[in-house]
Formats: sequence, structure tokens, C-alpha cells
Amino acid sequence: MRRIWPDPADLDETGLAAAYAQAPGVRVNFVASVDGAATLAGRSGGLGNPADQRVMGVLREAADVVLVGAGTVRAEGYDFVRPHMAIVSRTLDLDPDEFAEATVITVSSAPAERRSRFRDVVLAGDVDVDGAQAVRALQERGLGRILCEGGPHLLGTLEAAGVVDEFCLTLSPTLAGPGATRVTAGAPTTPQGMRLAHALTDDEMLFLRYERIIS
Repeated sequence: MRRIWPDPADLDETGLAAAYAQAPGVRVNFVASVDGAATLAGRSGGLGNPADQRVMGVLREAADVVLVGAGTVRAEGYDFVRPHMAIVSRTLDLDPDEFAEATVITVSSAPAERRSRFRDVVLAGDVDVDGAQAVRALQERGLGRILCEGGPHLLGTLEAAGVVDEFCLTLSPTLAGPGATRVTAGAPTTPQGMRLAHALTDDEMLFLRYERIIS
């Protein structure tokens, strides 16, 4: 892996970990094609490569908790992510055995019988999940370094709440064509300024990390 901006250098495992050290806050990680698609054939994994998986592993190591939407859990075939995982689901259509150790973030209108199946349940809203409440609940559990891996609607929820501190984007050299979704979805939100913190490459992908502009 090579850093091409701001200061060019070859990065070994230690250097890569240093490049992605995470401060407390919300970091998101997505992959997209060069024409803006978030998925191929309904999955983001089709856009990645081994270097993308390597970076994902480094990001997870730097975080206290991986935050992901239930739709992405199903579409991407997630197993429980250690050391801790938080899953956002309004309907709680999840396997309570497979994700027994996860923090489940839902809404008060979710079926009470399904809520009782999980050990750690956060109510963050009535009908729709409130991103700020969800983040506060994780922080109160000592999970201050939050890594969101999607999907697009969850990212839209966090953007609407104004809680995104970092955005890591893997740019895949693929033209996906019309029809695919973007990395974010939901109601329009106020644009948020970001600044480029670094750009890495494996000579195939671009790995971009952006930070929130503090005004």
C-alpha cells in the first residue's frame, strides 16, 4: 500500500494502522464505483478487492464497535463482528442466537416480543431511528470509536443527525452502469463540508479518508 497524499510513502502494517488510527467519534466506511454505484448485483463486496478487505480489517481493529444496518447484515451475509457489533433494525428481523452479543438499536414501535429476544436493546426513536440518540447510547456503553459500515439508509440517518466525523471511501475502478444505489439514501440533508486527510493506493483502488471541517 502506498500513500500518495499528503506525504508519499510506502506503508507496512504498522504504517497502515497509524494512517487509520481513530479518535472518538463516528467514522463511516464505504466502497463505490467510479460512476457512483454502491453495489454490484446488490452487494458492495463485488466492488472490492483484497486490499479493500485489508483496509476494512484495519478500520475494525481501530474501532470499539462496528455499526451496521440490518438490511446490510442480510445482504452482505454478516457474521458477528468482534469485539462488538451494533445493528440498527426497526423490525428486529434478526437471528437472536447469531447476534445475541450485539447491541440492537431499534424504535419503540418495534414488536415488544422481538425486543425481548435480545440482551442489549436501545430504543432510539418512535418510528424512525434517531442517529444522534443511537450514537449517544453507544458512547454511554463506552463504545466511543464507532465505525459505520452501512448501508445507505443508515448513513443517511447519521448524516441527517450531523454526527459523521470521518468518511473513508474506497474508489473501485469499475463502471457499474445505471440502476445501482448511491452510498447514501433517505431524505435530503444539509450538506456538510469535509476535508481530505489522506489518499492511498494499491495501484488499483483509491483509499480516501475525509474528516469533518470544524467551523
